[in-house]
Amino acid sequence: MGVKREIEIDAVRGLMLAWMTLVHLPTALTPWVNQPFGYVSASEGFIFLSSLFTGRIYYRLLTRDGFGQMNLRLVARTLRLYGYHVMLLLFAFVVAAHYAIGAQRQALYNLLDFYFAAGPSRAIRDALLLVYRPPLLDIIPLYIIFLLISPIVIVAANRISWKWILGVSFALWVGAQFGLRQASYSFLHHFLLRIPLNEMGAFDLWGWQLVWVIGIWCGVRWAKHDLPAEKWAERLWIPAAVVVVALCSVRYLQLFGLDFGSYAPLFDKWHVGAIRLLNCSAAAMLLIRFREALRPLAIRPFVLMGQSSLQVFSMHFLFCFLGIGMVGNADRIFGWKQAALIVGTFAGLLLIAQAYARPELTTQASSERRATPNRAEDRITRAA
Repeated sequence: MGVKREIEIDAVRGLMLAWMTLVHLPTALTPWVNQPFGYVSASEGFIFLSSLFTGRIYYRLLTRDGFGQMNLRLVARTLRLYGYHVMLLLFAFVVAAHYAIGAQRQALYNLLDFYFAAGPSRAIRDALLLVYRPPLLDIIPLYIIFLLISPIVIVAANRISWKWILGVSFALWVGAQFGLRQASYSFLHHFLLRIPLNEMGAFDLWGWQLVWVIGIWCGVRWAKHDLPAEKWAERLWIPAAVVVVALCSVRYLQLFGLDFGSYAPLFDKWHVGAIRLLNCSAAAMLLIRFREALRPLAIRPFVLMGQSSLQVFSMHFLFCFLGIGMVGNADRIFGWKQAALIVGTFAGLLLIAQAYARPELTTQASSERRATPNRAEDRITRAA
């Protein structure tokens, strides 16, 4: 796949980040942008695309430079994300916590209730160990853990078979649907964990790992030029469209009072219920099938945000904390404050994206084609 296709995927990743930001900002737009296309959220899209790039780029490093170089690059990327996580924790515990008490901001206080209940020393220790995962920031430890296991997944699949890796991943996902998280927590609670389960984040690691592993698998196949995504989409787009329309309709019926009853776990976001997997897969087929019609969305701001996804992803939480601090004791922000928060947030994120993005990937496609394979690959690797 050429440079142009990578730019389009960068744009989709940037769009996912913009969508995620709008969902997390406490404004009147939140109810309208939270899963408006059915049982698909920006979180699934961002995690999948991140794993897709991880599989593609680091498998190429493995085959070209060996395990040591691949592992070194992945560890460096993980440490960089962990550094951003520590910075956000310091902001939350030092700035946001003191502001929540001093200015009596209940929304901020509720966000950090374990910090206040357990005390700073324990909360900081557990957060640095990725055990305590404050609301809003709980997806970052998930991302860090997935990056850490990626070298193992890639090498294991290369030595044995992807059938075994995908099979184990699927089995763990099935376990997540039947309480694996609670069972593993109960076991570890007797030895190590001294923290309530609800303070360990809303995302179920055992369920979400399937999204990451499938993304790695697709990325590796892409690197091998063995990912017939266009053929899949061509064959399946009609049933995929039926699924998307049907589940989007159900989503809005739910907003008007439809009760799933005992079937609710199938739609659950935090454990990645089966219906969500179906909905996400169908949506992906439609995006691939009609990518030409969606190409105008590959505008420079989205491309820049996608190329600097690690930094933009991390920094958007900072603006979310600022927004929650502006809320006071209300549910969300309205009026001119809302407009100022949205404009200021995206202006800041675009500045961050501009500072970290690699312009040659968007403006020098022709020179990229003439570059040597190693230099081209190095540029893509640095941007991933």
